Amino acid sequence: MNDAAARTPNLAREALLAEVTALPSLPGVYRFFDAADQVLYVGKARNLKKRVSSYFHKDHDGTRIGAMVGRIARLQTTVVRSEAEALLLENTLIKTLAPKFNILFRDDKSYPYLKLVGHRFPRVAYYRGSVDRRHKYFGPYPGAWAVKETILLLQKVFRLRTCEDTVFANRSRPCLLYQIQRCSAPCVGFIAEADYARDVADAEAFLLGDADAVMQKLQTRMMALSDALEFERAAAVRDQIGALSRVLHQQSVEQSSLSARERDVDILAVRCQGGRACVNLAMVRGGRHLGDRAYFPRSGADLEAWAVALPVGSDGESEGDPDGAVRSAEERVLEAFVAQHYLANPPPPSLVTSHALDPRLVDALGEQLGVRLAAQHQPREQRRIWLEMAVKGAQIALARLLAEEGSQRERTRALVDALDLPVDDLETFRIECFDVSHTAGEATQASCVVFQNHAMRPADYRRFNVEGITAGDDYAAMRQVLMRRYARLVEAVEEVTPAAGAPHSETADAPDDAAAAAPGDAAAGSAAAGSAKRAAPKRLPDLVLVDGGLGQVAVAREVFGELGLDLSLIVGVEKGEGRKVGLEELVFADGRPKLALAHDSAALMLVAQIRDEAHRFAITGMRARRAKVRTGGSRLEDIDGVGPKKRARLLQRFGGVRGVAAASVDDLASVDGISRELAEEIHRVLH
Repeated sequence: MNDAAARTPNLAREALLAEVTALPSLPGVYRFFDAADQVLYVGKARNLKKRVSSYFHKDHDGTRIGAMVGRIARLQTTVVRSEAEALLLENTLIKTLAPKFNILFRDDKSYPYLKLVGHRFPRVAYYRGSVDRRHKYFGPYPGAWAVKETILLLQKVFRLRTCEDTVFANRSRPCLLYQIQRCSAPCVGFIAEADYARDVADAEAFLLGDADAVMQKLQTRMMALSDALEFERAAAVRDQIGALSRVLHQQSVEQSSLSARERDVDILAVRCQGGRACVNLAMVRGGRHLGDRAYFPRSGADLEAWAVALPVGSDGESEGDPDGAVRSAEERVLEAFVAQHYLANPPPPSLVTSHALDPRLVDALGEQLGVRLAAQHQPREQRRIWLEMAVKGAQIALARLLAEEGSQRERTRALVDALDLPVDDLETFRIECFDVSHTAGEATQASCVVFQNHAMRPADYRRFNVEGITAGDDYAAMRQVLMRRYARLVEAVEEVTPAAGAPHSETADAPDDAAAAAPGDAAAGSAAAGSAKRAAPKRLPDLVLVDGGLGQVAVAREVFGELGLDLSLIVGVEKGEGRKVGLEELVFADGRPKLALAHDSAALMLVAQIRDEAHRFAITGMRARRAKVRTGGSRLEDIDGVGPKKRARLLQRFGGVRGVAAASVDDLASVDGISRELAEEIHRVLH
């Protein structure tokens, strides 16, 4: 039996090598999986057979590549027609599967644009989302602040309107923006349509980088008005010229020296330090530097692997380098960012980078996107200035991140020491914190937030809709939530006998638990409720915090006692005298005396941070649930034939959705505009 067990790994390895030998010499994408069927790495190759074979025919001992190869249990490959297709598929799989040994940048929300809304008198607006051909869009911009600054600039120089069309159509006198010379008041006819259209055209030209041409046109117009003795209008144009001159003076770009192609550029600078990496993306549009944004790879723990050359095949080709040269960590991070970012966001014609990009990557990306793309990493003149600014920004952002992580790590250590917890690895130390929120017993909802690896983990947050208890009974709510959170984990442990140190399989949570939301998200919508079924914890946390004193801790002790869990995990956060922040005391479920930490203690700061986040997450979910109950979940809006006016009449007559739901069909039909048939439909939907 022992001999058979010893032969099994060898047979599996031989089968894997035979599969590698049979691979075709074609372009494609490969995936490596471990014995638990977890994806380890996704890569692309011009020649699948040579690339994949190189992993198994070279000596990688002592490197992270070697550690990965030693864990490979099986592989999958997909043959494609070209390297461009391989690039697209590779990065799609990287984002979908999040492999441990790949460099992965977190998906970010879409970039904002400045929108010029189609209208007789177009307005400028901040916009984020898919574009519409009826309107004009300028950007993208690195952040909302850049769009808003540009809108303010257009208001000052060209006095374009920003009001909604419904407001515009119902104005009888100019608004405050006209009074402070930020709008020309087309709503009340203070400017002719032709003159406003000319201002819009000048604004478009300015946004496209033709500021000098706009300035010349304004000067010509001012002189013409002066010659025609229209001095007031000439003075207005003079003020416009002055405002535009001040704007151009503030720009650090000499636009006249830039060609049309050079006026739209992305500047990419990468820095690696202390096991972390940062890519700083600066955007130049129309010759104007719009600002920058820093990106940090999600797989920070694997930075040291990125500086190791991936295997070189028999054709001398290594991953991303035709010469087989060792690729630095910065080069690998930069290439991963370019591939992932620009497959989701259209690139400008030119990229300026702090490190050289593989020409094949640039060509494949351009082919995939259908654009002519150029990359330069040793620029001169203005581009060099932009790159130096981006490099400095990357250094500052990375230094800030490392300082924050170092501070957070010290806080974690301080808490572990203060509570005398038996923690071997701070990086895996996990805290779960619970809070209950309701309004006089209405819409009771509880939250569970998670702290791990020295940071809050929003993806692991959970909300629980609490039902079947006496309204306002916080103890019963806490008992229900803790039981739902940990009972299934205990069941999974009892049903499965895993190998020592192996993680338990993930189990489903209660159907009505609202799922995770990012910090600041005030809605517990249907999407959250739908994904809530996913996750009970994979393992017990190292510490369970409950927001409350002796009563809440007693409830938690009862639940853990029934489930047979360690009582020393439970700590209550009891508010101090006068409920003042900094005077909290920690209450233990295992009988230890209360612990009062100093108000400036790093451990107390961490506890307060986690407790406050649990409170925020609970109260935002409770408010969303309460609003849904009070408004009937917008059910009136979903009824065909009930528009804004009829809905307003119904709510006014019956004092809210609950009153409408309590009304009879005859009462509903008595409302102006509500027919008998519509009254019956409303009554049916609300019941």
